[in-house]
Amino acid sequence: MLGLGLPEIMLILVIALVIFGPGKLPEIGKAFGRSIKEFKQATSEAADVIMKDSPK
Repeated sequence: MLGLGLPEIMLILVIALVIFGPGKLPEIGKAFGRSIKEFKQATSEAADVIMKDSPK
């Protein structure tokens, strides 16, 4: 995962907790998850279109 180990991830989470506070972190996580889901769906749809339009 981009060369990030457990200490780096923990540091990022602690910094996010300090900046945003405990109330905002679930909202941020939910928005991030939705963004990843939409990105995967869009790339899957694009791959389907490319495969459908490519000559065989």
